[in-house]
Amino acid sequence: MPPPPPPLGRARKRAAQAFDEALDDAELVAARAALAQGRWQNTRSLLVRTGEDWDLRGHRVTVLARESYSAAWAREWLLAEPDSGDASVLLALAQVRRALGGKEKPARVRDTCLKAADLVPADPTPWLGLLLLECAEGAEGDVVRIFEQVRTRYADHHHAHHLVVAWLAERRVEAGPDPLHEVYDFANWAAEQAPADSPLAILPVIAHAERYRALAAAGHEPADPVASGHWVGRRARQVMKAAFDWWLEWEHEDHPRRLVDLNFLAHAKVCEGRGAEAAALFHRIGEHVTPAPWSYPDRDGVTVFRTARAAALGTT
Repeated sequence: MPPPPPPLGRARKRAAQAFDEALDDAELVAARAALAQGRWQNTRSLLVRTGEDWDLRGHRVTVLARESYSAAWAREWLLAEPDSGDASVLLALAQVRRALGGKEKPARVRDTCLKAADLVPADPTPWLGLLLLECAEGAEGDVVRIFEQVRTRYADHHHAHHLVVAWLAERRVEAGPDPLHEVYDFANWAAEQAPADSPLAILPVIAHAERYRALAAAGHEPADPVASGHWVGRRARQVMKAAFDWWLEWEHEDHPRRLVDLNFLAHAKVCEGRGAEAAALFHRIGEHVTPAPWSYPDRDGVTVFRTARAAALGTT
């Protein structure tokens, strides 16, 4: 039996939430609302239109998979279309989310992801699901191996690189701040390997914020990033300037996860005390706040974002 539809108040509740992983993808928002009512055909059409835009496909599937009803409706879809790669990928990512929430056994979920990968061998998205799982559950060798599976299919996968940066940032945290930490080497390497127009150019900024998160959680940095010296050293400023200069020239405003990068970059400029540059980024972000990095290390991300934006825009 399919699950019952959610209460009628659900859509209004979502509208009141400050964080929406769909960001500014209106087609995704519409398909998600339809899926909540069991109309998986809208999701089917959305993923067909998405095609082999792997960053966009990964973004859309991971957002859909976050919903509690996604696994059940993906199974309904598979009953109608047993060989559907799209339905199998959605089920795999939904099961990953359940495993991360302690509601599924990781071994079973790994099998589901591998079955999806067999159905769509060129698609990095099932491997993205495995990477999400292994970054939380797995050993180092598993993370590296699965990341390479993603890169083999799409070398510049945005979400996968962000996951690995966040995972690396937590290594050897007990040693405290280290300007030569491996997360910086990885981010610099990935940025250099990527094409000139790739948003992976901003990955060193992501690495800087993720390392701050790990250090602050371990007590090696203040809980207020602005009070930390993490963003004001010479090396840090060089990284931030290079990333901001790249953004000013970037012409690909349709990247599905660009708002993730813009939030990280705005956060860095706030921590640097560069209000004018932060204001330019806040104008572009609009209301599309992301939890990371405004909530780092353990703060109310919405309040932090709104306070920082108001100060940068001169409305306080």
